[in-house]
Amino acid sequence: MYKNNSILAIIPARSGSRGIKNKNLVKINNLSLVAHAINCVKKINFIDHIHVSTDGKKIFNEASKFKCKPLFLRTKKLSGPRISDIKVIEYVLKKLEKILNKKFKIILLIQPTSPLRKSSDLLNCIKLLLSKNADSVWSLSNSDLKYHPLKQLKILKNKLSYYDKKGNKIIARQQLNQLYHRNGICYALRRNTVLKKKSLMGTISIPYIVKRIVPNIDSYKDLEIAKKLMRR
Repeated sequence: MYKNNSILAIIPARSGSRGIKNKNLVKINNLSLVAHAINCVKKINFIDHIHVSTDGKKIFNEASKFKCKPLFLRTKKLSGPRISDIKVIEYVLKKLEKILNKKFKIILLIQPTSPLRKSSDLLNCIKLLLSKNADSVWSLSNSDLKYHPLKQLKILKNKLSYYDKKGNKIIARQQLNQLYHRNGICYALRRNTVLKKKSLMGTISIPYIVKRIVPNIDSYKDLEIAKKLMRR
């Protein structure tokens, strides 16, 4: 299945972080979030190249310690908090292919803020991408229905109303369809999805649903939850 499918794993880890200072270098079980991501990817022996995309020297050095020295740093233009993942992936893919004189057919986006990933999650995403002939596979988790859009409220000019007018018809949670959120474990993308469609999703996107608890660290509360889960 994996023959003739060269795979690039990109770990995006910019140095700036508003919620947690130096978030990508925060340690759980004596390993930084970047190190956890690198180690997980390295368990899959047919991934051709791992690139830690960073603008920071500390993260560059951290990746190098785990034999994953980046071949280049991210530009300042691509290092802001509002830069989309697709722009970073496209930049990294084009530059690496030029440096390595090699074309990658599959790209994995591995966010270090999801340290509870397993190598089997990555394998399952790759398998789905190939077997379903999809443009992309996204790892997802079930969203708690109490945060469903039809149960949300808004306040305008100190007056309360439903976020969605249909919300006033919701009596029981059984009336709501299950929704999902991205957990950051893995995005598996085809080369053409990135370069031609310039999208993380493409036309045909397949879900990979993770049933266990996998916090995506964006706050100190998320960090504490991840630490507790990883002590088990």
